[in-house]
Amino acid sequence: MSNENTPLLEMKNISKDFFGNQVLTDINLSLQEGEVIGLVGENGAGKSTLMRILFGADMIRETGGYGGEIRLNGEPVNFSSPFDAIAAGIGMVHQEFSLIPGFTTKENILLNREPKKGNIASVLFGDRLDIVNRPAMDDQAKKAIEMMGVEIDRNMIISDMPVGHKQFTEIARELSKENLKLLILDEPTAVLTEREAEALLESIRGMSRRGIAVIFITHRLQEILAVCNRVVVMRDGFVVHESPAQDTNVPEITRWMVGREVKTVAASDGQTKDKEGETILKVEKLWVDMPGEIVRNVNLEVKEGEIFGIGGLAGQGKLGIPNGIMGLYQAGGRVTFEGKEIPLNSPRKCLDASFAFVSEDRRGVGLLLDESLEWNVAFPAMQIQNRFLKPALGGLIRFRDEKAIQEITQKYIDELAIKCTSSRQKARELSGGNQQKVCLAKAFALSPRLLFVSEPTRGIDVGAKALVLEALKQFNRENHVTIVIVSSELEELRTSCDRIAIVSGGKVAGILPASSSVEEFGTLMLSQVR
Repeated sequence: MSNENTPLLEMKNISKDFFGNQVLTDINLSLQEGEVIGLVGENGAGKSTLMRILFGADMIRETGGYGGEIRLNGEPVNFSSPFDAIAAGIGMVHQEFSLIPGFTTKENILLNREPKKGNIASVLFGDRLDIVNRPAMDDQAKKAIEMMGVEIDRNMIISDMPVGHKQFTEIARELSKENLKLLILDEPTAVLTEREAEALLESIRGMSRRGIAVIFITHRLQEILAVCNRVVVMRDGFVVHESPAQDTNVPEITRWMVGREVKTVAASDGQTKDKEGETILKVEKLWVDMPGEIVRNVNLEVKEGEIFGIGGLAGQGKLGIPNGIMGLYQAGGRVTFEGKEIPLNSPRKCLDASFAFVSEDRRGVGLLLDESLEWNVAFPAMQIQNRFLKPALGGLIRFRDEKAIQEITQKYIDELAIKCTSSRQKARELSGGNQQKVCLAKAFALSPRLLFVSEPTRGIDVGAKALVLEALKQFNRENHVTIVIVSSELEELRTSCDRIAIVSGGKVAGILPASSSVEEFGTLMLSQVR
């Protein structure tokens, strides 16, 4: 039995390497009951690896385990699987969703823990023939949602849900577990609107009051200061700083994270491009059938060579526009590029017209997770444009140009500062932010005339965010590529774009120069919300 001063969790001298690449060195971390700590660091700093060790992730055991010791309530533990961690009262909400799309909210919340009731068959032949107690299941899901403090529809099918509500479903699933002592939240607000994020922070405060400890990983440093007791900063696999949240601030945390001053991304160098430029893309009466998004009647024009932003509140239609134009969801209306109509619902026709798309769903759409970085970067250009192929036998057959593939991949690894062991490492093994950079590299390798980028910095840290946005601006400048950036972060658009369209209620509420005030953009965002 532990005394009241014994920490709930102690991680002592934790170390980990992957195939000779040291990713964690001598990490010490402790946590009291009901305490909320903010774990921050650049992508690749080791945060997710440390949490996987704590949660007993299979990949840790499969890659040789780890060094050091973990204690829970003073007792040594060594979880051989996530099931062991869950049984000990540890829950984790991952950065990428792990929900079953065809199930309802409540079915996902209580998956594999459904309340059962007996019947004649189960009395005769055993409890394996028990049936699900639907009223009890509904009641338990209702209580978990109420405990979270955010209203979501417990009967909605997951595939029909807005992305923010999927995140809340994951959290409610953890809160429904009666023995929960510690909850790890990995980038939980990355997909949330400001209002939803504030509701989640209040939910974290409620967990703390009930004695549930929380490890909160986020790149939104202001949220760390708003809700955490302590801040723990990691860099290059070490804990480099730890302090009470009330004794620090965002610039200081940023300096500890990156080991240098981070300048806010410069606005478009004070030079807005010629507003009389030729229209290169014209969208008329666009509608898109995408779950969680309203796209009803979008009309806009993009000028050649500009960086055009599309913003707006969650679910109002901004994400649906590039997904509809690129043919990933059923769409109607008219899209004209360089004066020629581009058929909708035909991804190949878009690619043939020199469009490229970096999706907000990097795992579902963006990457071949079990393939190398080289294959991820070069494959689309190889498939669509016959690039990186060498002819043989007078052009009868073609071989992959391995040297050219390696060179182009290395070029973007260097330019985008992708943290990896080599260009042959599997995409799955990279951190979320570095996967996002690989998606960008893949699009750059297509040498597009028009590039759509959706949520380019979702879930990546402040240093990588500045680098990604600068890479987009450089690609625009040096290659005269027209870029359309869709983002939930207005400030990101204001510092990167020439003009910004605000989408509200499925329509373009207005298009303003990026230099317009936050108040002007805010008015447009709320103008047609439904």
